[in-house]
Amino acid sequence: MHDIRWIREDGAAFDKAMARRGFAPQAHTILDMDKQWRDTTTELQSLQQRRNEASKEIGKVKSQGGDADALMKEVADIKDRMQSLEEEGRALSEKLDAVLSGLPNVLDEDVPDGPDESANVLLRSVGGAPETNAAAPDHVAIGEKLGMMDFETAAKLSGARFSLLRGQLARLERALASYMLDIHTDEFGYTEISPPYMVRDTALYGTGQLPKFGEDLFRTTGDHWLIPTAEVPLTNIAAGEILAEEELPLRFTAYTPCFRSEAGSAGRDTRGMIRLHQFSKVELVSVTHPDKSMEEHERMTGCAEEMLKRLGLSYRVVTLCSGDTGFGARKTYDIEVWLPGQDDGKGMYREISSCSNCGDFQARRMKARYRIDGGKQTGFVHTLNGSALAVGRTLIAVLENYAEADGSVSIPEVLRPYMGGLEKISAEG
Repeated sequence: MHDIRWIREDGAAFDKAMARRGFAPQAHTILDMDKQWRDTTTELQSLQQRRNEASKEIGKVKSQGGDADALMKEVADIKDRMQSLEEEGRALSEKLDAVLSGLPNVLDEDVPDGPDESANVLLRSVGGAPETNAAAPDHVAIGEKLGMMDFETAAKLSGARFSLLRGQLARLERALASYMLDIHTDEFGYTEISPPYMVRDTALYGTGQLPKFGEDLFRTTGDHWLIPTAEVPLTNIAAGEILAEEELPLRFTAYTPCFRSEAGSAGRDTRGMIRLHQFSKVELVSVTHPDKSMEEHERMTGCAEEMLKRLGLSYRVVTLCSGDTGFGARKTYDIEVWLPGQDDGKGMYREISSCSNCGDFQARRMKARYRIDGGKQTGFVHTLNGSALAVGRTLIAVLENYAEADGSVSIPEVLRPYMGGLEKISAEG
């Protein structure tokens, strides 16, 4: 959500910021609605004042035995007018909120301009020069040869874009999540949360998924939605709160399933586990002081990168351009892991994490604040989120990078304690 005071003070700057997002000028329309709402509010206040004065006059006239009929009619007329203005004010406020809530966050100045992912900027590549792995046509072939990845049964149960893992692959997925959670909690200071997997409209509105992206979500027959990411419940822990400055930053992590309709991805990534309706992630969320959010963004990205370093996986980090940055983000770093079995065995980088600084955009929607210097004045916190990591895609990366010529898969050394000491996954005999 945007600060209407900023738009009032500098509509040109607001329009310039929205132009970077591909939006036509909005300030004039917004300020017209804002003026109508303020005029309505001003009239309401004036009428309330006159109503109070007239009510006192009625009492005085009656106490003196006078005729108060005219004053009583005036009060009745004022009441009717006030009721009409209250309804008009609510409608104007809702209309203004709808416009503001449909506009994306303002980008940081150092976000590169560009129409789509082709304009993203490479920051660094980590891990040696990417190589193809002749033993890894792709994770589907590897998993099916092991007899532990079954898309046919998943389709029988749930339809397209679902997967079923068996045996040691199911355990490897669990091992990855447990390993990530242990590092983030024990070494990086995140508090583990086990959140609800269903939330109400207000939670999704707070993080920016509603109302704009409702078609990308799954809704129950009641009044709940399945979470598209643990970012939603974790960030909303701060919703409606006024935090003490010394409490910041709050850092949360959670391992949850995520549910997405993938409404805009028809025909994309239909093979394997790259893009599913249900997948799992270890999510990181930070709630920070505004002065610390840029520093926290770098820290969070480093925490996500550390998972890949310890797993021995090559990756790169890119800064998303204006046309590729998500709705609620001011700035986003994508971490892309090297998958040697993709692109018909030629290999390619694929996103495994997005780490975003949302500034006060979500906090304004959630009314998440902190108390400045322990006084009465409050300010909006800044919120950040990132995958660390998408567990299914990390599983894919391990399979395709650690596949052996005999069809087995070596287990990265850091995961072996979580696999009961097992060093290699081989086909079930």
